[in-house]
Amino acid sequence: MQHSPAEAAAEPAADLLGVPGASEDGPFPRMLPWLLLVGGAIGLGSAFTLTVEKIALLKDPAYVPSCSINPVLSCGSVMTTPQAEVFGFPNPLLGIGAFAVVATVGAALLAGARPGRWFWLGLQAGVTFGVVFVHWLIFQSLYVIGALCPYCMLVWTVTIPIFLYVTLHNLRRRPFLPAGGHRVVETMVGYHAVVVTVWFLGILTMIGVRFWSYWSTLL
Repeated sequence: MQHSPAEAAAEPAADLLGVPGASEDGPFPRMLPWLLLVGGAIGLGSAFTLTVEKIALLKDPAYVPSCSINPVLSCGSVMTTPQAEVFGFPNPLLGIGAFAVVATVGAALLAGARPGRWFWLGLQAGVTFGVVFVHWLIFQSLYVIGALCPYCMLVWTVTIPIFLYVTLHNLRRRPFLPAGGHRVVETMVGYHAVVVTVWFLGILTMIGVRFWSYWSTLL
């Protein structure tokens, strides 16, 4: 069976995300694999750096991490809290494993892999856990610990869009969604940059308000 040029051009894109018949409209499918690869690499680098800093701090309690810049941007203040070891080991170790998987998935998709539905559901579960955990850490950093870790903030920055775009990719291909649900998803896809921007602006506003007493002294 012969295909038109447009159909032939769309086929590699469909294969890229493992969804036969997928179209190239919206931010998919070319953006998602690169987001997973680049975002996963940034998250992996941040988690690895935090692990190295944590080891140095364990060796020498007087060690000042490279990301301890001022009273607010202070990795050292965060690393020594119970929140930094939620599961009984340093959180960055969890990040190393998780982001390595994310980056590998991105590379595999770019190489032409066609994962099945079960794979996308597993990835969805992972990124959902990640974004919930990240927002719990944001709350803890702002309102319990009272300090921010720059490398942790890099992890926040990549986790949010990874979650959003994986979720949109999965939702827009779920036939069980009602018509209204599909319209909402397609609207979010059409305005995906706005969604991400508003999300980040909300977090930046929280940071600005929480530490305004310090920021105001720098003005």
